[in-house]
Amino acid sequence: MTRRKATAGRTFIAPNLVAVLVFLVFPLGLSLYLSFHHWNMFSAPEFVGAANYRRLFTDDPLFYIALRNTVLFTVATVVPTVVISLAVAAALSGKVRGIGFFRSIMFMPLVASTAAITVVWGFMFNTEGGLFNTMLGWIGLGPVPWLVEPGWSLVSLCLVSIWKSVPFAAAVLLAAMQGVPNDLYEAARIDGAGGWQRFRSVTLPLVRPALGFVFVISIINSFQAFDQAYVLTGNYGGPETGTYLFGIMLFQNAFTFNDLGYACALAWVIFAILLALTYLQLRLARTEET
Repeated sequence: MTRRKATAGRTFIAPNLVAVLVFLVFPLGLSLYLSFHHWNMFSAPEFVGAANYRRLFTDDPLFYIALRNTVLFTVATVVPTVVISLAVAAALSGKVRGIGFFRSIMFMPLVASTAAITVVWGFMFNTEGGLFNTMLGWIGLGPVPWLVEPGWSLVSLCLVSIWKSVPFAAAVLLAAMQGVPNDLYEAARIDGAGGWQRFRSVTLPLVRPALGFVFVISIINSFQAFDQAYVLTGNYGGPETGTYLFGIMLFQNAFTFNDLGYACALAWVIFAILLALTYLQLRLARTEET
C-alpha cells in the first residue's frame, strides 16, 4: 500500500516536474551557458570565457547608467508602494458600508494590461494637451516636460509603477491584517490606545512577515521592470532618457544588438544582485524576530 501511494504521488507530480525542468531549469542552465559565449542567434555560439562579465564591469559605461537608474527607480517606487499599500490596506480592513465596492475599484489595476495602462498614462503625461499639464494650467503653473526631460521621465515612470504595484501589495497586507485577532484590538482599546497606537503596536508587528514579503517582491519587480519603461519612453529608452533600466539594457543587447551572450551575462548579474538583496532582507527579518 505504501509503495502504491508513493507511485501515485510521483505520477501526479511528474507533469509539474517536467514543466519545471522544461520552462525553468533548462532556460536557466542555457542562459548561464550562453553568458560565457558570444552568440548573435544566427551563427554557432563562440566561447569567450568571462569576457562578457569583464566587459560589463570595466568597458561598458551604460551598465552603470542602468544600475544608477534602476536603483533610483527601485527606491522611488518601493518606499511609496509599501507606505501607500499599508494605508490602503488599513482603510479597506475597516467595516464600512460599501467597502466591497471600494475594494473592487482598488484592485482593478491588477487585471489590466501593463502595456495598455502605460499607453493611457503616456497620453496623460503628454506635454501638449495632456491631462496633468492641463490641470496644472488651471492653477497657473507651466507645462511639465514629463516624458522629455530625463529627471521628469523617471518621475513619470515611478508614478505609473506605483499605481500598478499598490493593489497587489495592498491585497497581501489586507489579508494579513484580517488575520489579526480582534481580541488584541479590544485589549488595546481597554488600555486606552488610540487608532494610531493600535496600528503601530498591534497591526504592524503582526503583519511584519507580510510586509517583508511585499518589500522583497517590490524590489524584484522594480529591478525587472521593462514593459512600462519600454512603452512610456516611445520604444527607445536610451541612456539619455532617464528610464534606461536593466530591463531596457537587457532587451536592447539581446534583440537590437543581437548579442545574446552579453545579455545573458547581464541577466545573471541582475540575478546575483537580487539574490543578495533578498538574502539581506531575510537575515534582517530574522534578526528583528529574535
